[in-house]
Amino acid sequence: MKKRFALGLAAGLGAAMMAARLSRARLGISFEDRVVVITGGSRGLGLVLARLFVDEGARVVLLARDMTELERARVELQARGRGAVLTLRCDVRRRADVRAAVDEVIERWRSIDVLINNAGVIQSGPLDTMAREDFENAMGTHFWGPLHLILETAPVMRHRGFGRIVNIASIGGRVAVPHLAPYSASKFALIGLSDAVRAELDPHGIRVTTVVPGLIRTGSSIPGLTTSPERAAMKIVDACRYGDPALTLTAGAKIAGAANAVMPASVARAMMLVARLLPATIGVAGNTVKESLRLATNSGAPT
Repeated sequence: MKKRFALGLAAGLGAAMMAARLSRARLGISFEDRVVVITGGSRGLGLVLARLFVDEGARVVLLARDMTELERARVELQARGRGAVLTLRCDVRRRADVRAAVDEVIERWRSIDVLINNAGVIQSGPLDTMAREDFENAMGTHFWGPLHLILETAPVMRHRGFGRIVNIASIGGRVAVPHLAPYSASKFALIGLSDAVRAELDPHGIRVTTVVPGLIRTGSSIPGLTTSPERAAMKIVDACRYGDPALTLTAGAKIAGAANAVMPASVARAMMLVARLLPATIGVAGNTVKESLRLATNSGAPT
């Protein structure tokens, strides 16, 4: 009797999950006239996402810290001739900045339909060279920033019974990588936050998508290991459209995530080996590694 009940329960849950998936597949939305807020939207993946939303007729809000880059992005997007564009200087690490930005969006367009938490930083180098400020900056950008935006926009979405929130994390938030301690720790936190709020916001019509990209390059892509920003952006917009719970980009990221879930000890040993092969972690050599990697990432290396 117990076995029959367990089988019946499993079958029922499977059918319910399938029905929910099919139901959501029929609820893909149009972004025309939707208000879409994108953090870190003035360049890189954020700007590529903005182009796609604008092309669909969305009213796009770009949040970033550099006014020069914001203005350049605004001119480019408005030249595409479809959706409206609003650019606001905002440091997502500061709750006051976020609140002011959200208030301005609401005053202008009366709603926020889509939130894309994309802003990111990366500090690369040996742990010995990392200061507390490196960890605070990473956590402020990847965890507190998205949390600030979610806390400010969720009430607006809840009131209307609709919303889409996309949190762009990283495979570094599933598998910790040597020399990326602040980055990995903060991306792990973002994934935890994203997955946690999803269940709580779902009853209010707000769909939360956790995006876990592999390597994204601004130049040519290596099949399976890297992807282009354009390809990544198209998949992210599609996941947002249907309110998918999760999206992992690149075969390499999928394999790494699955391996870490199934055999974490083996992955941990592999990372230990990687750490031994990396440059020295102490003295001048370590600081040189940190500085060279910081310059590389600032100039458009993989994110």
